[in-house]
Amino acid sequence: MSSFVIEGGRTLSGEIIPQGAKNEALQVISATLLTSYPVTITNVPEISDVRNLIALLGMMGVKVVRHRKGHFTFTADEIDRDYVMSDDFVKRCAALRGSVLVVGPLLGRLGKAYFPKPGGDKIGRRKVDTHIQGFVNLGATYEYDPAKKAYLLAAPPDGLKGCYMLLDEASVTGTANIIMAAACAKGSTTIYNAACEPYVQQLCTLLTQIGYRIDGIGSNLLTIEGNPALSGCEDKCHDISHHILPDMIEVGSFIGMAAITRSSITIKNVCYSELGIIPESFRRLGIRLEQRGDDIYVPAQDSYVIDTALDGSIMNIADAPWPGLTPDLLSVMLVVATQCRGSVLIHQKMFESRLFFVDSLIDMGAQILLCDPHRAVVIGHDHKFTLRANHMVSPDIRAGIALLLAAMSAKGTSTIDNIEQIDRGYEDIDGRLNRLGALITRIP
Repeated sequence: MSSFVIEGGRTLSGEIIPQGAKNEALQVISATLLTSYPVTITNVPEISDVRNLIALLGMMGVKVVRHRKGHFTFTADEIDRDYVMSDDFVKRCAALRGSVLVVGPLLGRLGKAYFPKPGGDKIGRRKVDTHIQGFVNLGATYEYDPAKKAYLLAAPPDGLKGCYMLLDEASVTGTANIIMAAACAKGSTTIYNAACEPYVQQLCTLLTQIGYRIDGIGSNLLTIEGNPALSGCEDKCHDISHHILPDMIEVGSFIGMAAITRSSITIKNVCYSELGIIPESFRRLGIRLEQRGDDIYVPAQDSYVIDTALDGSIMNIADAPWPGLTPDLLSVMLVVATQCRGSVLIHQKMFESRLFFVDSLIDMGAQILLCDPHRAVVIGHDHKFTLRANHMVSPDIRAGIALLLAAMSAKGTSTIDNIEQIDRGYEDIDGRLNRLGALITRIP
């Protein structure tokens, strides 16, 4: 287990470029299984979760060519059917959260797919019901294989069939998985209450390049015209390419980093039009930021004052399906609020264990009242009291980056263990932040 040693209290300056979006990368790389023709993807973040998914595709028989950093071509013309039914495949999938996204393409293309309980963050129960119910709606059956500790999904002999379905929740990965399976189904599939995050929109855009027809992109009502013969891409076999968006979670993390360290930072090439409510959510915490073309400039502030509601009541910041605030940024916003002026209620609705990392912040001197597993009230110090250094453990990707920001603002030297969790979502984060003036040492 590796660690970060962080010398806190340093002021940062300069420019930083966000990596490609992790969640989009996992989706579009999985989508390359839907065609036999080469698909070139650029701006791929080479973080551990993405590297592990790429390695998994290679074991499945997909030809992977790395042209240079972040630039790959995938050709899934010879999928190894025996391997995707093997114990080794299931075991590797169970250790990788992003592997859930290969289930839809494999079920649609091969007619069978194992669906193990996904690995990844320890942030509470992560249901797969939406995924499996979507596949069942398309005609698939499933049974639990106790030897493999996985569900075995199977399409009917004549293939999946398009239908209308109303999802029980607007799950991002569930929507993506069902879209990819529906692309191989016979007839038209309509998905209502679909997730409409930019990641899902990007996936749909790639599928239209491959040759599938999808209507309603950007809305919560999608219609996919299935093409089980995968014949739509014959004229484009040399020109299927996709560029991954900047990671909005990194953009938000860097906004929070500038605020809590009272630093002046420019975040470059953020694709501002795809950030949704994120900039305004940080403004509600009193953080000033300016759009400069496609960059965000965050000036140094000695103090930032949290807004109150119109009736004067405490500000409530909660996650919601897109275009609401992504839950992946609430941990960062909570840490930033510890040094604001004012109070805020952070309401994390999706995961029941994601706020438990606040114990480490309380040990550092933060004023936080954990109401229940989903809600915490933060009473800001307004930089009148500096957080104390601490020895911490990263429980998941997002809590990990939040603890790193807290350590960077704290007085003294902090240590964060289990930084493999941070590496799953943030590429070379210590190197990039050190170039801005941080002092973070990686201990293998």
